[in-house]
Amino acid sequence: MARREDRQADDPKQGELAEGEKVPAWRQRAVAKSLNAARSRAEKRIQGLLDAAFALIDERGTTEFTIQEVVDRSKQSLRGFYQYFDSKDELLFALLEESIREAVEDLAAAVEAESKPLDRLRAFTIRLHEWCESLGTQRVRGSHNRVPISEFSMQLAIKDPERLAAVIAPLSRMLIELLKAAVADGALQVDEPGRAALLIQQTAMYGWLMNRFVQNPASRITAEDTWEFCLRGLGR
Repeated sequence: MARREDRQADDPKQGELAEGEKVPAWRQRAVAKSLNAARSRAEKRIQGLLDAAFALIDERGTTEFTIQEVVDRSKQSLRGFYQYFDSKDELLFALLEESIREAVEDLAAAVEAESKPLDRLRAFTIRLHEWCESLGTQRVRGSHNRVPISEFSMQLAIKDPERLAAVIAPLSRMLIELLKAAVADGALQVDEPGRAALLIQQTAMYGWLMNRFVQNPASRITAEDTWEFCLRGLGR
């Protein structure tokens, strides 16, 4: 009589579970451990690529670098790069997402430091301007040079606006909630919080672009200027 192991080897279906049969707990643990280890290795490799790209941007002040340079800096292979990113643009998009994630965390901390709804809205607006301001001594937020990433976001706004909108959605949601809270508190009268949030966001986020055309630093729009302008626009 053939042994059970031999029959299983001859018939691949022998190792499969019957319909309705539960996966044994030991097998679930073994698979989970394997997947967790693979996920951890992948996350470390991806972070290595991101760190290398950020380092090149900080050194050069531009996104004019090659995939090979990123690979060399991260001590990985070209094949490994393409396991995680389809192109250089996909890598740049990942850098943009990381920058937005960092900004959201910092904005939330600034907001939580205030108690009154209008003060929380002011903290958000000023901090958002600081994040987007990329010139001179006012570039105080973030771990990396944001000018090249901001320029990439402008290109993305033209080529793929829906994708850009998706990545900045957490900022938009936070701002809308802060506006609604200020209205509920009686500090503001706004009929359309979503529209008002869009105007504040555009003013704070893209003022840096126009500031680049102002030669005298003292004449550039500041975070306080942005807040006062938005506040008056909201009827205060």
